[in-house]
Amino acid sequence: MSKGEYYLDSCIWLNLFKKEGDATKGIPYWKLAKDFIEQVEENNEKIIVSTIVLKELYFTTKNKFEVIQAFLKESEFIKIVKTTPEDYEQAREWEKSHKELSFYDYLHVAIAKRLKVYLITRDEELINFAKCQVEVFKPEDIKNRA
Repeated sequence: MSKGEYYLDSCIWLNLFKKEGDATKGIPYWKLAKDFIEQVEENNEKIIVSTIVLKELYFTTKNKFEVIQAFLKESEFIKIVKTTPEDYEQAREWEKSHKELSFYDYLHVAIAKRLKVYLITRDEELINFAKCQVEVFKPEDIKNRA
């Protein structure tokens, strides 16, 4: 694993940008995401964002996407990477053999695996699949490891 490099699944960004979570049930998801992202920046670590994440964010945050994209591009600790044909091939193989997740979820795992970075997600089904391929955590689990 590349020490201090994290690939964030779209759900973590959506937690943050949509202010998701219920404060009556503990720390809201958006606050956990914000704290994690701030911790990465403070520790001079890197967050990886793929073009697939950008596409998912565009479709779910259309009216806010320009502001989100500007934040991601301007942040020095965030690196935007392109999805490769090998990522697509690997994701299609997993999709054919497992059939439990969306193709995009398999792509997230393929990208994290190729880049040898930690996958950060909150999606339990994705975590269950990904843990056989990469190191995968929820944002608060990484925070607790530090």
